[in-house]
Amino acid sequence: MDSDKKRKLLLWVLWILIVPAGLYAVYQSYPPEVLFEWELLAFAAFAVLTALLPLNINGTPMYLVQWVTIAVFLKYGLFIEILMSQLTMLVLLFRTRNAVSRNERFSFNSLMFFVLSTLTGLIFFAAGGEIGSTSFVHIVSYGLLYQLVYLVANHLYLYADDVLSKTSKSFISLDSIWDFLITLLIFPYAITLYVLDAAIGVSALMLLGLPFMVMTVVLRLYNSSEKINIDLKKAGHIGHQLADRLSQDEVIDQFIEHVATMFKTDYAYVIDYRNSQLLVLRIFEDGRLVDMDLPAVPYTQGIAGQVIAHNAPLLFGKQKQWIELSTVQLPKDIESIMATPISRNNKIEGVLLIGSRKEFAFSANQLQIMEILSTYFAVSLEKSGYMEKVIAKSERCGLTKLYNYRYLDETLENCMKEIATGSLDQLSLIMMDIDRFKSINDTYGHQSGNEILIQLADLLREAVGEEGTLARYGGEEFVVLLPHYGKELALLLAENLRKQIADTEFTIQQSIQSDKQAETLHITMSIGVSAAPEDGDDGMAIIRNADRALYTGAKQAGRNKVAAYTK
Repeated sequence: MDSDKKRKLLLWVLWILIVPAGLYAVYQSYPPEVLFEWELLAFAAFAVLTALLPLNINGTPMYLVQWVTIAVFLKYGLFIEILMSQLTMLVLLFRTRNAVSRNERFSFNSLMFFVLSTLTGLIFFAAGGEIGSTSFVHIVSYGLLYQLVYLVANHLYLYADDVLSKTSKSFISLDSIWDFLITLLIFPYAITLYVLDAAIGVSALMLLGLPFMVMTVVLRLYNSSEKINIDLKKAGHIGHQLADRLSQDEVIDQFIEHVATMFKTDYAYVIDYRNSQLLVLRIFEDGRLVDMDLPAVPYTQGIAGQVIAHNAPLLFGKQKQWIELSTVQLPKDIESIMATPISRNNKIEGVLLIGSRKEFAFSANQLQIMEILSTYFAVSLEKSGYMEKVIAKSERCGLTKLYNYRYLDETLENCMKEIATGSLDQLSLIMMDIDRFKSINDTYGHQSGNEILIQLADLLREAVGEEGTLARYGGEEFVVLLPHYGKELALLLAENLRKQIADTEFTIQQSIQSDKQAETLHITMSIGVSAAPEDGDDGMAIIRNADRALYTGAKQAGRNKVAAYTK
């Protein structure tokens, strides 16, 4: 039997052993003078209304029902207060949406309310408190004792449960401080209600109850609007952060992390929509990005497909509401889901979908905030796409698409700094020049020469791969920058490149001739190699020495050779 089932069984066993027998014992020991009267029904009505309208502070609901239950205890005694607390417990049970089953929550909450009421009442009587007292000092002093004991016992009970469940939290937390402050707030209302009821009867509930309920509603509305304003500010801040990202991958990663954090979600997905297919671009689960290669599916499938089909967001509070739309891509423990379209220029580009293991974890207001975030995301993604193109143009050779001299120079200088600090142990540079390239241009035309350069760039790109940085240095010169390569290893790579190039047939269209017939030819390259730190302590020296090796050791030695720089 797993721990959850053991906990449920233990709670029900304790409830059966304690609550029915305990309630009977309380009735026998402290019998109520009145079991039912219309005024008691009015108290119960206000207790239920208060339970239905909690204040939400820092995401935690605060229930103010004790302003009624304290007055009921002081007027009717312990047995009636226990019944009233159990009634409000049932209201909270059905009002509160939670991933824990109502079956388990009933046994836990009913037992907790009974134990707290009984313990607090017994301490009240043991200290000398009396039911129905007319002494104001007695009412205030013993009423405050009752309230404080109940507050401390409540937090001790919850803390003990956390410890037993191995989810122990600090006994003194922000929530417990707020609970104490709320207690100080409602205690005067409870005492005033009791005293005023003793003087004028049920009218006291109308005089105090109606203003109290109006105040609660106003505070709830204010708190809700403040929460929306806070979320809007967070959304704006996220939008600014996304706008600062230069690459699309950075934008997507930042976006999904911010969304998951803001909505306290367990799962988040950015889904791309193109060519009538849905493809998951990013997955964020339990606080981290997850690498998962999922196949594309038709856009008509799943929740994302519904969002695209109707171009409208979706909000589900329980799994049974969306399970018919489910695809194999969603984890089985998701309960709540929010999904919004990601649109750009009135065209849907994808879907943002977030999920929580808790039921009813998201609200309609949060769905509106997520729509705003999706708009920020689409705009930032478009901007980063433009920036990537601009950067690519500034860093790449327009003809060969290799890195250009500017990018190579910056990369080389950064590598030399790492050499100087010791974070990079060795660095090699290969410089290559096409032999007799001018005669190729003169014979076949400059367009044919460009074709050679493009094919050569493709060959080098495939041969070098991720081993180094490949750049077009000048007209027919190419450079490979190799971090962590010693000179001997760089010479081996250079020799392999030389042989591969010499053995390759390059195809050109003879642009000088009118018929432009295709023709194949072979080219060779002279190559020079230098390394740091032995051949120089700055980037310009490394390039100059590789160039010197190329011309004196390869070109002047007959071309189609590899030469290393020597001092």
